[in-house]
Amino acid sequence: MTNQAPTSPFDIERQNYRNVQLDAIGVGLASAAAPFLPVFLARLGASNFQVGLLSSMPGVTGLILAIIVGRFLQTRRNIVPWFSLSRLLVLSSYAFTGLIAIFVAQALAVKSILAVWALATLPQTALAVAFSVVMNAVAGPDGRYNLLSRRWAIIGLTNTVVTFLATQMLDRVVFPLNYQLLFIALSVGGLISFYFSSRITLPDQSPPPLVKTGQPLGAILRDYRELLRTNPAFVSFVSKRFVYLSAIALGAPIFPLYYVRQAAATDAQIGTINMTLTLMLMVGYFTWARVSPKRGARFVLLVTTLGLTLYPALTSTSVDIRLMIAFAGLAGFFQAGIDLVFFDELMKTVPPEYSATLVSIAQSLQYLSAILAPLIGTFLADTIGLSGALLVSAGLRLIGFLLFLRPDRRANGG
Repeated sequence: MTNQAPTSPFDIERQNYRNVQLDAIGVGLASAAAPFLPVFLARLGASNFQVGLLSSMPGVTGLILAIIVGRFLQTRRNIVPWFSLSRLLVLSSYAFTGLIAIFVAQALAVKSILAVWALATLPQTALAVAFSVVMNAVAGPDGRYNLLSRRWAIIGLTNTVVTFLATQMLDRVVFPLNYQLLFIALSVGGLISFYFSSRITLPDQSPPPLVKTGQPLGAILRDYRELLRTNPAFVSFVSKRFVYLSAIALGAPIFPLYYVRQAAATDAQIGTINMTLTLMLMVGYFTWARVSPKRGARFVLLVTTLGLTLYPALTSTSVDIRLMIAFAGLAGFFQAGIDLVFFDELMKTVPPEYSATLVSIAQSLQYLSAILAPLIGTFLADTIGLSGALLVSAGLRLIGFLLFLRPDRRANGG
């Protein structure tokens, strides 16, 4: 999108960097509502399956459409407008959630809210692909840790402040008005994000040889097979990442259920847990961004994937809120390193001219885990209990760590 673009490459780079960080403020504001969404559904009487569905729905849409969306975005001359519009549509869903809670009877509210977030999975799919492409283009091959550690720290700081204020409000305003106000107010962040993200300036691109429009299905499949064959490092890394992300997704719906039903945590206590995790994310982003140049990306990869294994294992052993706050802080610190190293290692294996295409394939695998793992997690919660389900998540994370002990191949993969 063209908006009085700076006249020199240096000015464009500086302006892009600034817009990425200002966009992060809007994202941080709106995404502060995310941890409260499954809690809200649980308090409305949603079943374990319905809470798990909230986590798995993006995976269903993404698995079906991610590769198609990636191919579409790969043929766009400029991906920025699609990135900013997708973000706006996703974050606007929080406003619709609050409005539904006001105007729809409580008996239908859970299904209506799930319907809103089912529709939101369409722009979520485009956003997931476009984000990696845009951030990689803005950062360049040597600036990914720096750009994203600062961006995610800004999101974390915004999340922390907003979460603190939100928890104070939630305990002082009657249910469900407290959640209605929360979701509607925080959705304003979507407008802030759209304004700044749409001002990112990237050069126009031409479709690469293996991504042309109007090809028959057989030719498309052959092109994808050839693309994967010539990028073995990409295949190796995303396969291992799939296992680890499945372990995280399996535990995602279990934690809020554990806090509400096992530990009987209040809204303020749940907010404190989330706030602590977010605060330690910020610490972790700056820490791991400094550790990586000194110790190497592989050191960060192994330490963080092993460290995050402890989170579900430790949580399953206690209902003491103070301990769970401490465990969440530990998780946030290691999660920050995983966020940075997973993005950096993925983009190392992706040729720039095929970034949207290969990122969409990686996202498809991630969506597959997002479909199955949360449903498996809630099934396990019903059969072996919430603590048992958390231990399964910990065991699968450990398997993922062991897979990463085997180095990825870099030949032909960039």
